[in-house]
Amino acid sequence: MTTATDVNQPTLQPAAPTGRRLSWPVLLLVIAGGLALTSIVRIITGADGITNVSQMSTALQLAVPIGLAGLGGLWAERAGVVNIGLEGMMILGTWFGAWAGFQWGPWTGVLVGILGGAIGGLLHALVTVTFNVNHIVSGVAINILALGATRYLAPLAFEGHTGGSAKQSPAVDSLGNFTVPGLSDALRDLNAHGWFLISDIAGLLGGLVTNVSWLTLIAIALVPGTWWILWRTAFGLRLRSCGENPVAAESLGVNVYKYKYIAVVISGGLAGLGGAFLSIVANPFYLEGQVSGRGFIGLAAMIFGNWMPGGLALGAGLFGYTDSLNLRGGSSNVHALLLLGALLLIIGAIFLVVRKKYAPSMITAVVAALVFAWYASTDEVPNQVVSATPYVITLVVLAMSAQRLRMPKADGLPYRKGQGK
Repeated sequence: MTTATDVNQPTLQPAAPTGRRLSWPVLLLVIAGGLALTSIVRIITGADGITNVSQMSTALQLAVPIGLAGLGGLWAERAGVVNIGLEGMMILGTWFGAWAGFQWGPWTGVLVGILGGAIGGLLHALVTVTFNVNHIVSGVAINILALGATRYLAPLAFEGHTGGSAKQSPAVDSLGNFTVPGLSDALRDLNAHGWFLISDIAGLLGGLVTNVSWLTLIAIALVPGTWWILWRTAFGLRLRSCGENPVAAESLGVNVYKYKYIAVVISGGLAGLGGAFLSIVANPFYLEGQVSGRGFIGLAAMIFGNWMPGGLALGAGLFGYTDSLNLRGGSSNVHALLLLGALLLIIGAIFLVVRKKYAPSMITAVVAALVFAWYASTDEVPNQVVSATPYVITLVVLAMSAQRLRMPKADGLPYRKGQGK
């Protein structure tokens, strides 16, 4: 029986990522260190909101659509197709999800939202795979098309219905959510004590078991599910080979076009699911502009995660957390994070000194001093800074992680069937 690790097919194996990879113990240690540092900042600043249960619950809700968009990007790019059109596919998911949801129920809305995003993915696959159009151009066109189509269709579909308008759909019924009885209350009480690290961990875990949507559970399950399919099945091996070396894959009998189509349609469906989450769970209605760049942030989360599901999930969680600061105690919480940022920069400068990179360490130390000066000389930050925080974090994280990234080798490259003959 042929498996993903069949030794008789060595040329089909995608090349391993370059650079050192963190082991699970080291990764868990880094996460624990980050939580400890955050706890110290909370105690010093008194900004209890940065790790309370409500903040973490909101962060989880905001991370889900970003993570789904990132998963969509991962499926497409592992097959060699750059998907800048994630934003447009999410927009299609919001509109189709709300349109079907208010008429036939929320779960129907979820399925139709996935279908809407998948249609966008199919268009992107048709243009890039069959007609070999530049992937970036096609993705931008999908974004523009989705925005124009939903803006045109919204008045036709929603006006005349109770609560509907040219830019907003009628309300969609709730999918329902759950709270783990006993455990949720215990973690909330533990979080309220304000103890070092223990209360912060309680806040993090409490957000995972308090008022969680059933669709959130499905989204979380898609992360390990994607990893298992792409890295532990023959189907996943063939799909990834199309993003690494499609000529070699074709020489071994892989239908490269078919796998690219499948990957990009799944990519659109996942982005559409993220859009449906926004218009059914995050807000129970479609609202023009509600995607608000999350497709691009999802793409950034995928890059931050080095085209791997686990890293992508961490990136989505980080961006969802910073986005949640807009909704809960934004100004004071972001001000407290200035201190956290200064401490992290100091640690980074020390690390660079150990690596004997003296010039970058000096620059990092100067930036740390400026951030600390900003924190020490102010009591809060402007609301504009709070709104921009998710996007600033996106740029900073990508800049810091750029040295270790390795995209699939054939990602975005043109391919024609039979070109290796």
